Amino acid sequence: MFRLPLRILAMVLGLLVCLPLHYGWKAAGRASPWPRRFLWWTGFAAGLRVRVEGRPLRSHVLFLANHVSWLDILIVAGATGAAFISKAEVRRWPLVGWLAGLNDTIYVDRAARGGVRGQADALRDALAAGRAVALFPEGTTEGGHVTLPFRPSLLASLFPALDRVQVQPAAIDFGAAVHDIAWVGDEGALANAGRILSRKGTIPVTIRFLAPVDPHIFGDRKALARQAQAEIEEALGGAAPQPR
Repeated sequence: MFRLPLRILAMVLGLLVCLPLHYGWKAAGRASPWPRRFLWWTGFAAGLRVRVEGRPLRSHVLFLANHVSWLDILIVAGATGAAFISKAEVRRWPLVGWLAGLNDTIYVDRAARGGVRGQADALRDALAAGRAVALFPEGTTEGGHVTLPFRPSLLASLFPALDRVQVQPAAIDFGAAVHDIAWVGDEGALANAGRILSRKGTIPVTIRFLAPVDPHIFGDRKALARQAQAEIEEALGGAAPQPR
C-alpha cells in the first residue's frame, strides 16, 4: 500500500539533492555527473538492482539497446551516463521533457526531412564533446520479452555523424520478470508507472555491454541495425524477432 508513495518520495528527495549540485557544477563550467547519479538513484528507488556485465565505453560511443520499459532509460543512464536520442515531442512533455533536457537529450524529429542535417550535426557535436549517446532502435517497447526488428530509419540521420565513433550493443535482460515489467498494449504511461512502482520486492536486471564495433565496416545503416540486433538477441538467449 505504501510502496508507491514511498518510492515517489525517494525520487523527489533525490532530485532535491542532485538538482542544486548539478547547477553548481554547470555554473563552474564543469561536466556534471549529477543527472547520471539522479537517474541511477531513481532506478534504485523504483526497485532496480542492476548488474553490469562487460565494459561500456565512456566516450565517442553510440549505445544501441533493446527496449522493454521506461526503466531501460534509468538502467542505461545509470551504467553509462549516456545522453539519449529521443523523439522531438518528448521535449514538450510536462516534467519529463525538463528532466530529459538536464541530461542533454538529443531530439530527433522523424517527420522533418529538412532537419536531418541539423540532427546529425547535433549528434556529431555531442560525440565530439566526448558524450556517450544511447538509442533504442526498436523505437517502441511493444515487443515485450521479444526483441522487435531494429529500425534502420532511426539511424538515418545518425549514420553520417558516426565518424571516429564506435557502436556498442547493450542487452537489457530482466530474466523471468520481463513479462511483469514490459510496457505493452494499451496500458497508459501513468498506469504502467504506478504498477511498476507498486510492485513488491526488487527488480533484478542485467545489462550486458557487448564488443564495440566500427559502424562503417557494415557499409550502411541497415547492415548495422541487423548486426546489432543479432548480437543483442544472442546475448538475451536467442529470442527471435517478430515482423512489423
